[in-house]
Amino acid sequence: MKDRAVRKSLIASYIDGLLEEKHANGYSYESEELVLNRFDTYCIEKKLETPEITRAFLGDWMERSETEGSFNHGKRISCVRQLLIYMATCGINVYIPHDFCHFKRVMPHIFEAEELISFFSEVDSYFPPDNRPAYQHRLANEYRLLFRWYLCCGLRNAEAAGILTENVDFETGTLTILDSKGNKDRLVYLPDDLLESTRQYYSYLTDALGKESKWFFPGMNPEKFLPNTTVDSVFTRFWNKTPYANCSNKPTVHDFRFSYVVSRMNLWAEAGVDLQIMMPYLSRYLGHKSTNETFYYYYLVKEAYKTIEKKDTIADDVIPEVPSYE
Repeated sequence: MKDRAVRKSLIASYIDGLLEEKHANGYSYESEELVLNRFDTYCIEKKLETPEITRAFLGDWMERSETEGSFNHGKRISCVRQLLIYMATCGINVYIPHDFCHFKRVMPHIFEAEELISFFSEVDSYFPPDNRPAYQHRLANEYRLLFRWYLCCGLRNAEAAGILTENVDFETGTLTILDSKGNKDRLVYLPDDLLESTRQYYSYLTDALGKESKWFFPGMNPEKFLPNTTVDSVFTRFWNKTPYANCSNKPTVHDFRFSYVVSRMNLWAEAGVDLQIMMPYLSRYLGHKSTNETFYYYYLVKEAYKTIEKKDTIADDVIPEVPSYE
């Protein structure tokens, strides 16, 4: 990152803050930083006197130059939009345009209860033919639990798929997430019913492999963990079997995490709990570096859906009675 002294506008500290959070989450953000440095210079040249950026102040920045392609124009605008959203989460009154140009951001998909019930019905009802290799039967069982971990714990893709067995504590019901984005370690607690499913799953896994497994979710090669790309592909395959396959906003595995954040906040809001008080706990649970990042996360969701008012009523329908694995 460029030395802070290079950025000298009134919003330099906010640019620094956004870059710090992006870097902490594993993004290089190098080309975006160059754009933000240009915007810093723009603010100086336009003699910005207050961090409260207005629509009029952005006018010239939003214009597309004669030599600028639509993609570069869109990226330039999108970078500043990210900055403005970040500033808004810090309490600064700024104007955040919705449609700069024909550059469209992919918005989070917040799962409806009916979508989740349908999705997990597909996951739970899938059994490979008897003549398929043994690992396919094992993987079918792995996905039944893995996708529930994403939904109920708000984990990132690699955090769950790549967890070591030694970092799953069956007694306390905790997952130790090591060296995640931003090099932050943390504990994640499993709900009681999900913990029981987790215990029975691992008993099945040990029997299937004939030994203890290094990885809690081993891949086709049991000496390696499930790759992110495989998890993404399998998620899409199951989603495409649901009645919601043709929805306009296609979900990804990461949208389980967005949905987790929304469901937690909805529960607290409905219980009359001050979100400002709970935010540090949620931020730590999610592995965020600061509460600003968590507010930013939620702000993106609110921006996409305007009003978030669905109650968290999905758990009983999604987490089944614990069966005995065959």
